[in-house]
Amino acid sequence: MRLLKTLTLATAAASLALVSLHAQARDFRLGLITPPQHLWSTEAEAFAESLHERSGGEHSVSVFPGQQLGNEAQMVQQLQTGALDMAFLTIAEISNRIPDFGALYAPYLVDGVDHAAALLRSDTAAELLELMPAEVGLVGLGYGMVGMRQVLSRSPIESLDDFRGKRLRITPFEPIRDFYTATGAAPAPMPLLEVYDALANGQVDAIDMDFDSILILKFHEQANHLLISNHMMFPMVGVVSGRVWRELSSEDRELIETTMAEHLENVLSGFQAMDAAQEAEIRELDIRITEADADFFREAIVEWEATWGEKAPRLEALREEAERLRQ
Repeated sequence: MRLLKTLTLATAAASLALVSLHAQARDFRLGLITPPQHLWSTEAEAFAESLHERSGGEHSVSVFPGQQLGNEAQMVQQLQTGALDMAFLTIAEISNRIPDFGALYAPYLVDGVDHAAALLRSDTAAELLELMPAEVGLVGLGYGMVGMRQVLSRSPIESLDDFRGKRLRITPFEPIRDFYTATGAAPAPMPLLEVYDALANGQVDAIDMDFDSILILKFHEQANHLLISNHMMFPMVGVVSGRVWRELSSEDRELIETTMAEHLENVLSGFQAMDAAQEAEIRELDIRITEADADFFREAIVEWEATWGEKAPRLEALREEAERLRQ
């Protein structure tokens, strides 16, 4: 009888555990702005597959690329209410809400994609993520990026004076707006998927862009002058809604955090691996290339730092870490 009772209790406990596990099963929704063929989007899909497998099929992730759920500002609002579970967001959108993140866009903070990836893997960068729960109600689980920023234009840009009056497409956030305003350009915020047509019809004269997007979205078909400047990195952050995070068990939190971190690392290493080949491919195109360094932008950098040195107090710590990583 005792054995039977023990077996009965064990069976009940197992059944209860199974019901509990099933009750926690979720189909998460993950939004991002990049098109399906972009590395952010393909790694989001890979994250979905990994999480489904590692949760024993209990959890799934539906990925919505290409702004299907709205622009980043709209997705942040959805994340804050819990209507959206997860996202891969540009740090640009976060910096609009937490100015300290604007420090990551300091002109010539890093020398290239390898240096950028090393800084984003550092403890100094990780400390910024700790600001997110209290400031914006999101949990940041790690960084990704795209390549360094360049300027593709319909007419030559060979000096800082050539920026004056140019309508230049930017991602809508303050640090990059302030940088291009300091060059004399007229920054024009615009969604990524509208850029090709805007170049084609003359709505914009130039765009701030990375090698990868120039090639994938064929922007070079509509603008044949490229300023290779590598003047800023462009980080991304993987986030979970704070409201959703609070509902998860500690086991699910750990599973999501480690799995997403793995795929964000794939984004970092992926752009490191692609950068040189993409630059070589671009140099083979029928476009005119000019190269620039920090001295080219000297006046604009002085003006930018006068503003953002005060807005983003953690800039100095990031500079010190970036310098340490150069050695």
